Amino acid sequence: MNAGLPAPMGLPALERRLRQDLDWLEWPAKDWVPRREFNGQRVRDVVVIRAGMCGLAASAALKGLGLSNMTVLDRAPAGQEGPWATYARMETLRSPKQLTGPALGLPALTFRAWYEAQFGRTAWDALGKIPRGMWMDYLVWYRRVLSLPIANGTSLDAVTPQADDILALDISDAEGSRTIFTRHLVLATGRDGLGGPWVPPIAHGIDRKFWAHSADDIDFAALKGLRVGVIGAGASAMDNAATALEHGVASLDLIVRRKDLPRINKFTGIGSQGVVHGFAGLPDDWKWRFLDYALKAQTPPPRDSTLRVSRHANSRFHLGSPLLDLAERDGHLVLTTPKGVHHLDFLIFATGFSVDPGQRPELAAIAPFIRFWNDRYTPPPGNDSAELLHVPDLGPAFEFQEKAPGTCLALSHIHCFNYPAMLSHGKLSGDIPAVSDGAERLARGIARALFVADRETHYRALMAYDTPELLGDEWQDADAELEASHAGT
Repeated sequence: MNAGLPAPMGLPALERRLRQDLDWLEWPAKDWVPRREFNGQRVRDVVVIRAGMCGLAASAALKGLGLSNMTVLDRAPAGQEGPWATYARMETLRSPKQLTGPALGLPALTFRAWYEAQFGRTAWDALGKIPRGMWMDYLVWYRRVLSLPIANGTSLDAVTPQADDILALDISDAEGSRTIFTRHLVLATGRDGLGGPWVPPIAHGIDRKFWAHSADDIDFAALKGLRVGVIGAGASAMDNAATALEHGVASLDLIVRRKDLPRINKFTGIGSQGVVHGFAGLPDDWKWRFLDYALKAQTPPPRDSTLRVSRHANSRFHLGSPLLDLAERDGHLVLTTPKGVHHLDFLIFATGFSVDPGQRPELAAIAPFIRFWNDRYTPPPGNDSAELLHVPDLGPAFEFQEKAPGTCLALSHIHCFNYPAMLSHGKLSGDIPAVSDGAERLARGIARALFVADRETHYRALMAYDTPELLGDEWQDADAELEASHAGT
């Protein structure tokens, strides 16, 4: 250990410091939202769906503003929320280690503070990128130290608008099914939260025993000795290809439509607080120009992830090879590209996710009314993008908006705090760099909406408040004393 650096303080000491910081900031603020009841139940002010990184940041920001009548629901067991312990298969995170992520401006809540408290400054300086499992450990700690109200093993089955701006949520857990009520709903549901995994139509007629999507629960051990292909060239493609190779596949063919791998992460080059806070203020045409250009340039897979694949002698990169045909033959797959034919035993599609709320049974009652960008915006010629046209057109607090005014007023109470919010708000609700800024924008918008909705109650409280700060004995009226003395003479 470097003699010039102090020993690690340990997590208990860090947690004491964090508690002191929170006390000094009077965090969380006092509960201020009037109590509401519906059908004999207390109505929650906010329900957050999923407790991954975005759900944690959102619920922490809401709690900090005094919205304590809140619940976070996640279908996963505790410690398995989000992708980090499931289908994320990278060795390390892609973001630089120093990014503050969901810390909400609290130094003692950062990953760096958590890491240095346990391992010290020398270890921090030596750390390259954050190991994926360690990031999950940090998020588990984050949840614990902020005492966030999370109910694990709980699924959202349906959302149904009710009277009085109330949403009925049908949920289920180990004890069965029931209905709860909330005033606002936050969908912190990640990449697939408004749709699901996407694969090209050519895969739909192929037996599922032969293929999987990169977000599926794949038994990589069962692929040992098999001929495996991966469709795609992004980070997920590299991570799945590398995982398959490390489990002993006979061969790995990476099928890449592009003639070359993207080399430059364009958005990294302009990353700044200006982008974080300014993107939402751009005119529509400029929002479109920024994201259309960045998406067409594509994000390169991390260098380490790519080397993780190429270091295996039995890996093969096939560039300029769009998928032309896929068929089952004699118990295996025959995959055809312009450059040749590949005989495979198993195929992994690392082809991303679609945005289609109609795929989500829990959103069936509201999906037809949601406004998307293609409902009101026509991109300039040559700048069309199916991906961008099919994302929701959101309001200032990430709330859905109506395709036709007056058809589903409840949409303003449902907030899309997940990846498809990017065209309306920028990359504030799916990635580490600006998730705190996104969570705070979301929380402030919900707090504002709740206060405005309850303005009559707050006004009555204003008029009824009668606790004096002055008792009347703090001063003497000099003119009154003079008048009294004159009257007595």
